[in-house]
Amino acid sequence: MSSHQVENLHVGSSFDDFLSEEAILEEVTAVAAKRIIAWQISEGMSSLKLSKTAMAKKMHTSRASLNRLLDEEDTSLTLTTLISAAAALGKKVKIELESV
Repeated sequence: MSSHQVENLHVGSSFDDFLSEEAILEEVTAVAAKRIIAWQISEGMSSLKLSKTAMAKKMHTSRASLNRLLDEEDTSLTLTTLISAAAALGKKVKIELESV
């Protein structure tokens, strides 16, 4: 295969198709979702002027646990932790499955 053919291998395919072919779509999607969640929690803390210590106390958890929640790259997150953070911010969590 010529270098020109290699360069055009993915022309016309979507970025999601490329990620699926590379077997990293789920990982990239999880990191993107976690970045949004971490950002929303940080923004909520800022708007309520909550320090990490105060937020952890409201969540009945440790600062280390809160730091993991706010870590954009750490995609391991329990629903209990997420719901606890939302409640501490006066919010609720809405999760929905969509057809692809």
